[in-house]
Amino acid sequence: MHQPLHPASLDRAPIPFGEFVAMAAALMALTALGIDSMLPALPAIGDSLGVAAANDRQYVITAFLIGFAIAQLAHGPLADRFGRRPVLGCALLFGVAMNLLAAVSDSFGLLLFARFSAGMAIAGARVVTVAMVRDCFAGRAMARVMSLVFVVFMAAPVLAPAFGQIVLLFAPWRWIFVGNAVVAAAILVWFWLRMPETLAPDARSPISIERLAYGARMFARDRCAVGYTVAAALLSGGLFGFINSIQQIMADIFGRGELLTIVFASVAGTMAIANFLNSRIVMRLGTRLISHSALAGFVVLACVHLAVSASGAENLAVFIILQALLMACFGLATSNFSAMAMENMGAIAGRASSLQGFIQTLAGALIGAVIGQAFDGTTVPLYTGFVVTGFAALAVVAVAERGRMFRPR
Repeated sequence: MHQPLHPASLDRAPIPFGEFVAMAAALMALTALGIDSMLPALPAIGDSLGVAAANDRQYVITAFLIGFAIAQLAHGPLADRFGRRPVLGCALLFGVAMNLLAAVSDSFGLLLFARFSAGMAIAGARVVTVAMVRDCFAGRAMARVMSLVFVVFMAAPVLAPAFGQIVLLFAPWRWIFVGNAVVAAAILVWFWLRMPETLAPDARSPISIERLAYGARMFARDRCAVGYTVAAALLSGGLFGFINSIQQIMADIFGRGELLTIVFASVAGTMAIANFLNSRIVMRLGTRLISHSALAGFVVLACVHLAVSASGAENLAVFIILQALLMACFGLATSNFSAMAMENMGAIAGRASSLQGFIQTLAGALIGAVIGQAFDGTTVPLYTGFVVTGFAALAVVAVAERGRMFRPR
């Protein structure tokens, strides 16, 4: 049952395709659950642990993201050396432990340490999942699989805030972390019982400075790997800025904090729809035409929303509609960016996935933190961030493609 796959099995899932997609989505969704389920609880966490400044509560999100980013540099080489199963198994066990530590934290400092450590653990799920998909699929087929993964995965940001809100109705905020631990443990059992090793023994590579340096050089010399990773990082910065700010936006700007979960679900749901659409059209239209068009749409929508916000004409309905359209473009762009960044990385899939995740998440987290900390009671800082990151991503993609945009490579 757990014999490793042979390289000849490329473009074939090792378990039934639907289950493979669902499992990959569940593993990836642990990240969104670890972030988004916290949003309704930020005021309660701040009150309980003596965090007076509302913007400082955002560090509960940022600490997780920074740990998530840094640890990816280790998970990739470990997964290439020891295989996907043992690395992911150990990571999820550590994640369960750190969520339980967060649940019993009696100070904000200890909570941030637990969140940072939980992010480091859950990073293993992201790195190993992308590497497993790359072990089994390549090119447009990988882009299609990743889009299907993101369709299911996007149920997490839709449902996670609601999960946190439901917990708060019946129990203290600490039980949100207990719930995260239970979910991680359940997914670990499913993975361990059903998923065979996807990395063949003869494809494993020992950990050494030379090999790590070789992988970094191979990644750095590929224009598309670097370009699309940086572009995804820039767009993620806007997304993380939105996640950091949304609780305060709903409570302070619109005075409708009770609608947080509904508004968040409405906005996040368009990313799931976009990824489903991508899975249906990417094999016919190609990753570049779709992602470049989506990126252009992202920039236009960001400019429109900034103008509306700056003019004072924004209301809750306008905010939801424009943000939902913006997130649809984000979904279409980034799901293809990830696949294109991995196109030539098959020989170092684990290391490349970890580098991609490290750059995308760390840069995105830092940009998002700057945007979130700039919150001033309006949405102008948020949409200024979207405009800047959108134009920067467009420039990076143009350089990566040598100006050859909107058509196959």
